[in-house]
Formats: sequence, C-alpha cells, structure tokens
Amino acid sequence: MNLIRRLDRNYSLLVLGASVILMMVSSGTIFLLVVALKPISAELGWSRTLLSSAYSFLFLGTGVGGVFIGYWLDRSGMAKPAAMGGLMIASGTLIAGAATNPIVFLMTYGIMLGLLGQATMFGPLSANITHWFTRRRGAAVGLVAGGQSLAGILWPPIFRYFNEWIGWRDTFLWFALLAFVTMVPLSVIFKRKSPSQLARAKRQEKESDAGRPVKTETMARTTLGISTGALQAILCVAIIGCCISMSLPLAHLVSHATDIGISTANAAELLSVLLLGSFVSRGVLLGMLVDRVGGLRALIIFSAGQAVSLLILGLMQDLTGLFIIAAVFGLSYGAILPAYPTIIREYMPASEIGRRTGIVILFGTIGMAIGGWLGGIAFDTTGSYVPAFLTGVAANLGNVVIIGALIYRTRFASPAPRPA
Repeated sequence: MNLIRRLDRNYSLLVLGASVILMMVSSGTIFLLVVALKPISAELGWSRTLLSSAYSFLFLGTGVGGVFIGYWLDRSGMAKPAAMGGLMIASGTLIAGAATNPIVFLMTYGIMLGLLGQATMFGPLSANITHWFTRRRGAAVGLVAGGQSLAGILWPPIFRYFNEWIGWRDTFLWFALLAFVTMVPLSVIFKRKSPSQLARAKRQEKESDAGRPVKTETMARTTLGISTGALQAILCVAIIGCCISMSLPLAHLVSHATDIGISTANAAELLSVLLLGSFVSRGVLLGMLVDRVGGLRALIIFSAGQAVSLLILGLMQDLTGLFIIAAVFGLSYGAILPAYPTIIREYMPASEIGRRTGIVILFGTIGMAIGGWLGGIAFDTTGSYVPAFLTGVAANLGNVVIIGALIYRTRFASPAPRPA
C-alpha cells in the first residue's frame, strides 16, 4: 500500500512537471505577437489596432474553446486535448508566420492558436492538476499557471534577439517546430487517470453493479449560502474586470515603453521582470495564501494590488521606477487567474471542475480580449496608452468590489461540506 501511494505521488509530480512545460511552451504564442507587434506592423503596414485584434481573437478563441475542452476533460481526461493542442499550436504558429493577408493572420490566431490550441492549456491544465493533489492543491495550481509566467521570463528576450537576427517570420517558424517536438510527446503522460478519478469511477461502478442509482456529485447550495450556478455567474462577471486590467500591460508594455523613449532591449526586459514577479506569485505566494485563507481572500489581495500597480505603471516615466512597479504588478497579477480554479474546487463539485473552470475562464478571456483591443484603439486614437491603463484600473476596482461582497457573505453563511 505504501509503495502504491509512493508511485501515485511520484506520478503526480510527473503530471505537474509536464503541465508546467506544456504551459510554458504553449504560452510562447502570446509573447511571439507581443514582441513582434511593431516589426510586423512596420513590414506589412498593419495598424496596432489590427494586431491587437489578433491578440484579442486569441483570447476569445481560447475562452470559447475552453468551455468545450472542459467538458471533454471531465469525460475523458487530459491526454487527447493536450495532443490536439500541441498540433494546433505548432501548425497555427507556422501559418501565422507565413501570413501576408490580415484575415488569415487574425483567423489563425483566433481559431488554430486560440479555439483549438490555447483552449486546451490554461484552464484544462489548471483544472486537471486539482485531481492529482489534495494537500497543497493551491501550490500545485499556482505552479502550473506559473508555466505561463516562465514563458514570459524566457521568451521575450529570445524572441527579441531572433527577430533582430533572422526576422520575425523565421522566429515563428522555429518556434512552431519547437512546439511540435515538445508538446505532442508530453501529452502521453496524461493518459493515466488520477487516484481521485479512479476512486470515483470504482465507487460508481459498485453502485451500478449493486443495482443502485449511480450517485453524482451535486451541490445545490455552496458554503456561501447561494447556488453553485449563482456563484459561477458572479465569478464570470468578476473575472472580466481583473482581466481587462491584466491584459493591458501584457499586450502593450513593450510598445508603451518604447513609445516613451525606452530601448527595445530594456522594454523586453521590463516584460520579463513583470512575468518573473508573476511566476513568484503563482509558484510561491498563491499556495501560501490559498492554503491558509482560502481562494476568495487570496484573490482580493492580489486583485487590489494589481489595480494600484497598474495605475502607477501607466503614469511612471522613469526606467528604474518602471522596473520596480513592473515587478509589483507581476506579483499582483500572477496569482489572479489561477485563484479561480481553486475557488471553484472549494465550492463546486470536483467532477464538474473542468466545465465550470472553462466557463469562468471564458469570461476571463473576454476581459483579456477587451483589454488588448482597448490598448490598441486608445493608442491609435490618442497616441498614448495612458487612457487605456486608467480604464483598466476602473474595471479592476469592479472586481475588488464583487469579490469583497462574496467574502462579506462568508461571515453569515452557514457551513456546508465541501466537494471531495
């Protein structure tokens, strides 16, 4: 029995490592566009609004696809979605790098890289890892989400170097090859079901063999005293505000920094510092807070920090100050998205986590899409990103108010058992 437990624990760590690598490689498609935005615009004459729309299409496609992938995950596990995602990300990057037509470029980012590619990654991987960990679940989710932050640390300087050396098109080509040879083989690791999923299947099989109706996990009312459907709807609204705020620096920090006189190299380093902060937030701070105070309280702390740091980031002109506030923004924003799967796992049935996470993340990607588009249209209209940053702060404050109201309800809600 001890040997079986040890093997399960070791395989859990293998799944965790594979999830981090998949997240890190797949997220490169985001930063390819962020770093190459100005070179693509200069070569092809496409506006920043158009290229920001590609960024928005990527997140919209990711959100819509994530709902269906969530149902697929709940039914058959992570292996097939991961394999499809690897193939789509590799082939989509290849096509985007060769595109000369803006419609082809936009559709590639929306459908191949978003709907069929990234949709298989962030939400599904975050949801899937909750089945593999009981203790330190928040830390596990944070580490998986941290793969996206690692991508932001690793890829922008590399992409900036290769863009200047071989051009953005060949950079897309080589990244497509890398995605194929890493992501598709790693999907095999997810063929094995987690111990909790196997236990649930055995329990349902025994009930079926005994002639009893098969019980499914239900939770009509959460420990907050509201239905799971109502809580999901509230989270869907809340996540839009924080994701509008989050998306603005991720999509436009490099362009904003170079617009105010900072070199391209330093601008790429700013993004890396921001994402280094987000990795620390996801890999360390999220687990510490979630496992101590719960997902809702952890979320409001990080969300408030993001609002304040975005306000300062939009107004800061000094390079040293920008590096400091970029790190603070990263520490704040990094744990926000992965906090939502932990909240869902706390208050909703475990057997539904894939689909429910997918629905909430869909609204998050709508917020990300709005933020990316907002930055582009603000610059093309006013010649500055500052109005967009200030709008993002206002949206973020809406998130703080909603999550604060949910936390307030916990003072009066009667306790109820959590789903396994």
